[in-house]
Parts: sequence; C-alpha cells; structure tokens
Amino acid sequence: MKKSTSKKTVSPAPAKKPAPAPAPVVVKPAKPMLKKTSVKAVAASAVATTITAQIDIGFGNALYIRGQGPGLSWDRGALMNCVADDRWQITLPESARPVLFKFLVNDLSWSAGEDYTAAPGAKVTLTPTF
Repeated sequence: MKKSTSKKTVSPAPAKKPAPAPAPVVVKPAKPMLKKTSVKAVAASAVATTITAQIDIGFGNALYIRGQGPGLSWDRGALMNCVADDRWQITLPESARPVLFKFLVNDLSWSAGEDYTAAPGAKVTLTPTF
C-alpha cells in the first residue's frame, strides 16, 4: 500500500454568530396570606404613645423622660425633642400597656409630684413643675 504524498487542504469552518442569550426569567415572590382581622387586632392592641411637656426650662437646658414603658428606664433618661421654645415631645414605640413616667431637666432634676401615666396610643400634653 502506497502512501500518498499530496496534502489535502481543509478550509476553516465559517464563523457563526453566537446565539442570543435567553431572556432572564423573573420570579415574583408569593404574597403572604394574612387575615385582615389579625392585622387589625394587632394594630388595635399595640400603638405608639406621644408625650408632650409644655414648659420653658431655659436656654441651654434639655428635658428628659424616665419611666416604665417601651424605650424608657428609671435609671437613664430619654432625651425629648424640643419642638418649640416651651414645648418638648417624644413618641414612644408601640405598646399594649400604659406608660409610667416623670420628667427631668438635664436628666438630673426630677419634676415635682407623683408619676405620670399615659394610656397606650394616647397623645398627652402635660405641664410639669420643678
């Protein structure tokens, strides 16, 4: 058997465009199934409480609140927001229980009298004395 000495030339294959990428698949998350009555029941039982103090404590001073309730402690005061020259306000997180509290000037001087109480979800305005 003889070997052929001629070389066969092979032409390269024609270049092909790559196939377009498939479109991404968008998966929508399932909506949670909640009963409307359960949402209303939770909203009705736990609501935010807003406490406002009507008092001018002087320039450079700050009003604090201490007590028992969401975000409050008897050991360390929570700074209230000065919303006017003679008005201080704080909104406490949602709670289903009443809030028991007292005001302090510069977190040092306690307001006179008994402790104040605010119902959950109440918006109270008080005039403390020192």
